Amino acid sequence: MNNKNPVCPTVKVGLVLSVALLGLLTGCVGYVDGPRAGYYAEPPVVVVQDDYVYYPDYECYYSVSRHQYAYREGNAWVSRPAPRGVSVNVLLASPSVRMDFHDSPAQHHAAVSKQYPKNWKPAGESPGKNRKDDPRDQHGNNHGR
Repeated sequence: MNNKNPVCPTVKVGLVLSVALLGLLTGCVGYVDGPRAGYYAEPPVVVVQDDYVYYPDYECYYSVSRHQYAYREGNAWVSRPAPRGVSVNVLLASPSVRMDFHDSPAQHHAAVSKQYPKNWKPAGESPGKNRKDDPRDQHGNNHGR
């Protein structure tokens, strides 16, 4: 009678290889002892302040740094990638004012809307003038047109 089991050597070899692989993987963990100079400098934190442009005809603010439009929707303020109810081209052609606050427009809207009511025009701009059709740039230059 032969007591040799053909599965037994395969199981033993697999077990030995598994233990060897496990030992190899756990031996690869290194030791990190921190910075050598004796101090650690925090990476710089970059804070970008919001800067807004206000469009009085639409009571809409555009955040240049966030590329978002802020406006009231019912009683809540929302911030979206596109203005509501108006195309970006029409909005850009309408009068606008650069704001000097850097926090939420909701904090300033009551004062801003009194200072720049709907249909507000910059000084020197006639009420019927369509800025989009004016070939002059913001400095009044015609650039040869």
